[in-house]
This record gives sequence, C-alpha cells and structure tokens, in this order.
Amino acid sequence: MTIVLREARSDLEVLLIERAKNPADPASGQVALPGGRVSDSDGSLSVTALRELEEEVGLSEGDLADPLRFVGTFTSRRFGLKIGVFASRLGETGRGPTVRSAEEVAHVFWLPRALLAQGQKVERETAFGYAPVNATVHEGHVLWGFTRRVLRDFFGFPPEDELVGPIFPEPPNTVP
Repeated sequence: MTIVLREARSDLEVLLIERAKNPADPASGQVALPGGRVSDSDGSLSVTALRELEEEVGLSEGDLADPLRFVGTFTSRRFGLKIGVFASRLGETGRGPTVRSAEEVAHVFWLPRALLAQGQKVERETAFGYAPVNATVHEGHVLWGFTRRVLRDFFGFPPEDELVGPIFPEPPNTVP
C-alpha cells in the first residue's frame, strides 16, 4: 500500500481509492490506499507498491517528489494479512492520479488529513456481522477499518477501538 500526500490550500491530503464492486473481492466497494498483492517478478515490496500505484491510479515513480519511504508493516486482522506500507509526496510536476482499471478501481479522490481526527459511527459488515464502526465520511466515501487505522497511525492520531476482529484466527505461538 502507498500513502501519497499532497499539499492543498488548507491541509495536507492523502490519495484514496474506492474499489470497484466485484462479488469475488471481499474488499469490494471499500475505500483503500492504492496497493495489492506481490507478484513473483516484483523482487521487493517497494517494487510491488510502485507497480500497484501505476496499475491502479496511473502514478509512476517519476510522478513522486521523493523515493518511496517504508512506513512499516501492519496486520489486517480481518483478512489475516501483513501489509507493507510506503509513503511519498506527489511531485509538483507529477501527473494527477486517475482510474486506470475500472475492474479494480471505481473512484480516486483526495482526503484532507484533518478529517481523520473526526469520526462518526457508520454501520458496516464486520467479522461479527453488521455493526456500527468508527468512520470518516468525505464526499460520500466511507473510510473505516484497516485503511483508516493505518492513516490515523501514520498521522499520529490516537488509536480507536474497532469492532472488526479476525476472520482467520491468529496462529498459536509455537516456541521450540
């Protein structure tokens, strides 16, 4: 996943996508950061992040102001995955992001950082069924769960309790 930032008139903004609706995709229709699965040919997580950035929103390394910076690895409790997160700023002369694959991405938009401090309860399907969750709503897009948690952590906002829980149980710690 890649956090792409840009300076706006009144606040720093972060690039987000809304995933296309696809019955085979468990994250269908969700708001997310650009990113995806590692391919055997990638060679590194940063190469994966750059490839996915190009495939989903049309941004290349040349569109970024700085090389990707590794932020950390975050665990998606719902999907049982560890996800590498990178960050960079959009360059002043960089192309603007756009939907590159309508099969993967429905919308591309910018979220002002300050909105992450605000939350409201929104009903969403969680690992425990439908439940109210903390969310940030912007121009009709609902950001909640893993992506919201990663962004709040990145910007230094305090953690919130989330009712998402693991669908896949954590493997037991086995110490030889």
